[in-house]
Amino acid sequence: MTTMAAGPRPGTGRWLRQGVRPGGGAVGDGDGGGARPRGRLVCFPHAGGTATLYQGWGRLLPPELAQLSVQYPGRQDRFAEPCVEAMEELADRAAEALAALPALPTVIFGHSMGALVAYEVARRLEQGQGASPVVRLFASAAPAPGIERDSLPSLDDDALIAYACGQGGPSVDAYGEPELRPLLMPSLRADFRLLTEYRPDVPATPLRAPITALGGDRDAGCTPADLSTWSDLTTAGCDLRVFPGGHFYLHDCEAELVGLVTACLSR
Repeated sequence: MTTMAAGPRPGTGRWLRQGVRPGGGAVGDGDGGGARPRGRLVCFPHAGGTATLYQGWGRLLPPELAQLSVQYPGRQDRFAEPCVEAMEELADRAAEALAALPALPTVIFGHSMGALVAYEVARRLEQGQGASPVVRLFASAAPAPGIERDSLPSLDDDALIAYACGQGGPSVDAYGEPELRPLLMPSLRADFRLLTEYRPDVPATPLRAPITALGGDRDAGCTPADLSTWSDLTTAGCDLRVFPGGHFYLHDCEAELVGLVTACLSR
């Protein structure tokens, strides 16, 4: 089984985790960690989530493509750091980490809250923060920035836990363990405060990169109509992909999703 590195590898800093191949090897990213790849996939997790959401993706990518997952502060090996509660700061700091990497064609994938963070990071990279061209943004299970969302929970523990459990997803049962809540709730609360207070610069200059909006056909919180709202945020075209499943459809569709990314970078 593929695993995600517990901490940052040399050259990736605190923000980025390299995907690990079967057998424990990792594709280098032109930073001394191995052979230089020809493309890069960068993944952003959901609210309350961690870089391990994408731990299975490395084994599905061809060896010439690098995978990086963003680790937000305040969780796992970054637990001692304060959580970031403002989108501008989170996107700025993640973009800075990516801008420090060698230039490579880059696909950005974000799930749920991660789709919004990924969009903001893509904007920053296109505005000159870094030399890597953004080939495509994959926005998963989230309406576009600027679309009113009235389904977000209040920030008390019970409401947040009920919402997270209703969405499903990895490790959701951990919220039912009282001894784990002090470890999990600060990041979950911070992420939903970020979402509640996020005021995107819309209408902003559209992305030059194309967008693929993806979601599950049983995700009541993000319907295909919600996914179509991403089309206004790019000048290069937006396509929609709907998969069987709910909000966390991606767990059963990893091979198809990684295939889409691989095809995109192969072109």
